[in-house]
Amino acid sequence: MTVTLLTPSRRRGIEILDNPAVDPELMRRSMKDVERANVLFGGRRAALAELSNAFRRISGAATMLDVGTGRGDIPASAVALARGMGITLHTIGMDLSLPLVTGVRNGNEHVLRGDALALPFRDKSVDIVLASQVLHHFTEDSAAALIAEMNRVARSSVVISDLKRSLIAAAGLWLGSFPLGFHPVSRHDGVVSVMRGFLPVELADLVEHATGQRPAVERRLGFRVTTSWTPL
Repeated sequence: MTVTLLTPSRRRGIEILDNPAVDPELMRRSMKDVERANVLFGGRRAALAELSNAFRRISGAATMLDVGTGRGDIPASAVALARGMGITLHTIGMDLSLPLVTGVRNGNEHVLRGDALALPFRDKSVDIVLASQVLHHFTEDSAAALIAEMNRVARSSVVISDLKRSLIAAAGLWLGSFPLGFHPVSRHDGVVSVMRGFLPVELADLVEHATGQRPAVERRLGFRVTTSWTPL
């Protein structure tokens, strides 16, 4: 792994929205910014590009669990993408945030509150398990545990889309957040998130450590990294 001035070592940082006691209205307000950032800065595009690969492995109807679903904007777009590929996609969103689980459904047919490190699903009970912009919230050990849980539950594909760590990306997000009118908490957490992100080799190493499989990792526009694999 090569760490350079523009891609320094991964930093833990503290995201304000990770605190379960955060004000519910602040959570909802900031998550609207996250949804806009997904559209403008490539998060949605990266997740859908990797999901399209997963959809090619199935036909007819399929189920998808979105871990850390937030406002459910990615599942909503995934349903439309799947429909265009002749697939009826049934989505389940899961999040630890009570305000999000009780207040926002968007593209998810079902929403539940739960711990990503102990998914409340049987082995191989869901066709696709997705984590979009979620993995970077965890330490390396916890991230590996999350990947192992996703791998356990998925029947057809596990899909991960996340941030590629970069000082350029962090600076761009910071500067762009002002004309876009992002909340200060969104600005702070966004920069912390980028610096918690993964280089492609780090993401591949995590998956291999957690599952014994080394997947291909794609670099996507907007400083994103994605990967997917079929659980053994």
